[in-house]
Parts: sequence; C-alpha cells; structure tokens
Amino acid sequence: MKIISLISVFLICTIPHLAQSELNGILKHDAQVAFEKTNTVVPQVIYPAQDKKSPLLAGIFSFLVPGAGELYTGEYIKAGIFVAVEAAVITTAVIYDNKGDNKTTEFQGYADQEWNVIKYAEWLKTHKGKTISIDYNPDLKPWEAVNWDELNAAESEFSHKLPPHGEQQYYELIGKYPQYSPGWKEFDPTDDDYHHVPEQFLYYSGMRGKANDYYNVASKAVIGIYVNHFLSTLDAVWSAVSFNKNLSVSVRAENVHFADIDELMPVFHLKYAF
Repeated sequence: MKIISLISVFLICTIPHLAQSELNGILKHDAQVAFEKTNTVVPQVIYPAQDKKSPLLAGIFSFLVPGAGELYTGEYIKAGIFVAVEAAVITTAVIYDNKGDNKTTEFQGYADQEWNVIKYAEWLKTHKGKTISIDYNPDLKPWEAVNWDELNAAESEFSHKLPPHGEQQYYELIGKYPQYSPGWKEFDPTDDDYHHVPEQFLYYSGMRGKANDYYNVASKAVIGIYVNHFLSTLDAVWSAVSFNKNLSVSVRAENVHFADIDELMPVFHLKYAF
C-alpha cells in the first residue's frame, strides 16, 4: 500500500508536464519534448514514518508498569516478558511473605507453650542466687507473673537481657542463645549448666530459621520488582529512541541511460537502522 501511494504521487508529479507539452505525433520529437519537460523538475517525495514515540513517556509508562513502555513502542514480545517477570516476582514475594508470617505464628505459639519465663526465673534464683519476684497466681500468664526489671537485673552476668514478651527479639533470643535453655520444658531444672540445650531448643531454632528463609526469599523478590521496573524503564527509553530511527523511506525520479536513450525512472531508497 505504501509503494502504491508513492508511485501515485510520482505519476501525479510527472504527468502534468507531459500533458502541457506540444506533441505532434512524431516519436522522436515527442520523446525529446517529454524528456525536456520531465528533466526540468525531478520530484522527490519523502514518505514519513509512523508518529514518533516519546522516550520520556515510554520510560514513565514502564517505570509505573513494567512492559507498558515496550507496548507503547510496539515491542510486544519484550512487553510480555517484562509483564511476566513482574507477575512472577510479585507472586513470589506475596507467597513467601505469607509463608513467613504463617511460620512465625507457628513458632511463636510453640514458644508460648514450651518456653516458660517463670521456669527461667526460678533457675536464676536457684543456681545464680538472684532475687526475682514471681506471682504464682494461676490466672496470670507466665510473662505477667514475673517482675521483668528484676529479671533483667539478674541477667547482668550474661551477654543478653530478655526483652518483653511479644517483641521480635523475645522470640529470637530464647531460641538463639543457650542462656535461655533453662526456660524450656525439657530442660532439667537441677542442671546448673545452661549450655546443655534440650532438643526443644534446637527444634525451635529450626522453625525460626525456616521462617527467616521464607522472608529472605520474599525480600529478594521485592528487590526483583525494583530491578524489573528499572530495566524495563531503560529498555522502554531505548525502544522509543530506536523506534524513531527505525525506518526511513524516500522515493524520487532519476534519469537512467538505456542504449543512447534517457528514461525517467522512479527510484526507491530504503533505509533501515538497527
């Protein structure tokens, strides 16, 4: 369709010159007149490429939604790739973050059932001679029955002090440092060496480690989201620039010499830039 349009433009430009000439039916004379008429004007038509694409707009599109800028510039395959990657990393982030939350709920519930701050405080009183007030009211939760300030003061010889119940560090420390072994149900309260960690301590540490693994995967997926947005933005800008330089077509008429006769021929020039 483009070629037909170009040829039509060429004919429109050349035929009027012939129509206006004085032809007398003598082939040699008429050919000379036609040559002189058409040789005076050499029409040139530049066929415009499609509308230019804005690199800035393409970049903004892909920054907001990876692949949108590529779609704008006609790079449909790359658009699909960026969209697929975006969907994959978002799905991964959501799934593994939920897994981490579920595992966290699981190990925290296990800790509340199997690790008892009262037992830990009693061990400190018995084997370390510390003074810690404990309220044995059965209606109180273990973490409500212990004087926390006195508990922390009793831990002065250790490297860590137990944070209040419910904090992230509370659940981390009781499954990370042997000094909290006496609080686990399976720990022998008569054992004065807290380095003898029970199996519960190790099992709980594994649960926490699994939750952290899930969160690490989710974190990496979130980083992947940012990277995908960044790469798609750069690619969209480049695609827009390439699109604008992609195709340039021109057509013009040139005199061509055939066997001592000059003929006016349409010549097409195609330029394709990668």
